[in-house]
Order: sequence, then C-alpha cells, then structure tokens
Amino acid sequence: MKKIASFTVDHDKLNVGAYISRIDGNITTFDLRFIKPNTPPFLDPLAMHTIEHLFATYARNSEFSDNVIYFGPMGCMTGFYFLLRDLELDVALNLIKDIVRKCRDHEGEIPGNSRVECGNYLAHNEKEAHKALTKYYDDIKDWTVEKLHYDYNGTT
Repeated sequence: MKKIASFTVDHDKLNVGAYISRIDGNITTFDLRFIKPNTPPFLDPLAMHTIEHLFATYARNSEFSDNVIYFGPMGCMTGFYFLLRDLELDVALNLIKDIVRKCRDHEGEIPGNSRVECGNYLAHNEKEAHKALTKYYDDIKDWTVEKLHYDYNGTT
C-alpha cells in the first residue's frame, strides 16, 4: 500500500511546533505537535480529552468557525490535527495561537462535559491539560508562517 503523507516525516527529527501536515485543495491539515515524537512522557490521554473539548469549542466559536473542519488527537499522544478550510496561513497560525492561549486560560466547566454530551465525560484531567497548553503556547507564541513547513533535512 501507498504510505500516507504523515508517515513520510522523519519523526526522530521532528520537534514541538505547529506544522502544515498536508494541503488538499482548500483544506489545510495542521500538525500541532505538543511533544517531540518518541520522547516520553507523552500527553496524558485524559488531558488530551480535555484539550480536545476546549480547543474544538473555542475554534467553533471563533470568527472563523465556518472554516473549521476538525480538531482531534493523534493516536501517538504527541499532539493534535487541526483542519481548516480557506484560510491564509498567517490567519490560521494566529487563530491557532489565539485558541491555545484561550484554552490555557480557560476557567470553569469543561464544555460538553456531561453524560448527555460526551461518551466518556468523566475522563478528563484539567491540571495536566493546563500544563500541556501552557508549555505548548510558550513553544509556539513566536512561531512564524515560515516555520510551518516541515524541514525534511532534519532541523525541525
């Protein structure tokens, strides 16, 4: 079988950051890499669930809600994929930074966190989510559009 694009990136050379994973027509998939691959500790699954609820809610309540396709976790527990439609890269990057900051600063109830709204509503870890979001925001707050591209020479 043909390898999918994300499996062609050398994960031993990939660092924490925000990257363009792929572009399909007018849809851009962003690789929001919170953890350097293959370097534990990985993201706590309960924290990932909390981040998913927060990020998806803030993204779908942003001024660009109509451009949001999907936000979800990577199975390797090192980050998330964020799919956007019809947004310039500088606008998308600023949106990512803004949402991560809002998630980091979120106080109160986790959106969508009731038995009726979520299939595993008790599986959250706000403390670990906050730690992960704080570190990630610090890592990407000065990120530029030029840094969104994987460096296949291994310096990413």
